[in-house]
Amino acid sequence: MSRGYDVVIVGAGIVGVACAEECARRRIRVAIIDGGFVGSGATAAAMGHIVVMDDSEAQFALTRYSQQLWRARGPELPREVEFEQCGTIWVAGGDTEMAEVRRKEAYFRERGVPAEILSPEDLEQLEPKLRRGLAGGLLVPEDAVLYPPCAARFLLDEAQARGAELHLGIATRIGGGRVQLASGDELSAGIIVNAAGVAAPMLSPGIDVKKRKGHLVITDRYPGMVRHQVVELGYLASVHGTSLDSVAFNVQPRKTGQVLIGSSRQYGAEAKDVDHGILASMLERAEHFMPILGSLSAIRVWTGFRAATGDRLPLIGWHPSDRNLYLATGHEGLGITTSLATAKLFVDQLTGRNPEIPIAPYSPARGTSMVHAHA
Repeated sequence: MSRGYDVVIVGAGIVGVACAEECARRRIRVAIIDGGFVGSGATAAAMGHIVVMDDSEAQFALTRYSQQLWRARGPELPREVEFEQCGTIWVAGGDTEMAEVRRKEAYFRERGVPAEILSPEDLEQLEPKLRRGLAGGLLVPEDAVLYPPCAARFLLDEAQARGAELHLGIATRIGGGRVQLASGDELSAGIIVNAAGVAAPMLSPGIDVKKRKGHLVITDRYPGMVRHQVVELGYLASVHGTSLDSVAFNVQPRKTGQVLIGSSRQYGAEAKDVDHGILASMLERAEHFMPILGSLSAIRVWTGFRAATGDRLPLIGWHPSDRNLYLATGHEGLGITTSLATAKLFVDQLTGRNPEIPIAPYSPARGTSMVHAHA
């Protein structure tokens, strides 16, 4: 069986369903394929932090654009998505990190992002469960949190209401405008989108995407325990590591009253099992910043795999050697944040519309000698 569409998207994580919804909104015939349930991969394992990051100009542009898209859609999101603009507090442990706070505040201010430098007294007022003796922090009030699986389901429902089709099946081969499934079925389209996350390199060999494992813990209900997404500035060093295991303090309030605790990063870890050594280090780090966490009851621990690239920017653009293949993968820990912007950039390129931000930094051909093959 072969069915024809304008676009077929492989991968029903939040990036894939966002691309499907944007296609459907613009009346593009689109189908989406996944081997599991919607959002069953990295999306289901994610924290759901909508955050502006400034590791590079390209990262800032993508995260800020998408953060604003999420804020605009906030009023239409159903209750189960748990969207809340709680803001992020970046916590500084000492003078060196306070210098980074001041740099980040100036960077954001120059680019129109609201941000406020916090004194130790401010921290105590805003997050009273943090330990005393911290140097201060930075509040970024437009950042938000949401529940990723329900956000992905919402986007898929919106896409299907506009005519998108969902096919459950395992894609075994893509290319040349065709997707072959393990069932023997085949779907054809003018454009195939590889949004398969950590599975993307299996379908498009040679692309710069590797697995990066992470752990999360969620507690029982403790309303008001945490009021903002609270992250140590050392988290940035954790993100930047490319080979060593790392942990960082990162907690999130849930509308249920639960507290979501992260985070960890591991390269080369293939097993889904909880790494108890990493978990213990992660929780010890969390208790260092917020001692009361050690007395809370945890109800679940899980792991997930993020699709990471070497330069920490996603692959968004045409495959260098297949004029019918578009890549939308490699978002690592920012896939929830950047899903809406990725979808906009894809459909803008597809329809010839000028994108809101420059797309060249995310091109899959960057850093290679391969010539862009899309006509």
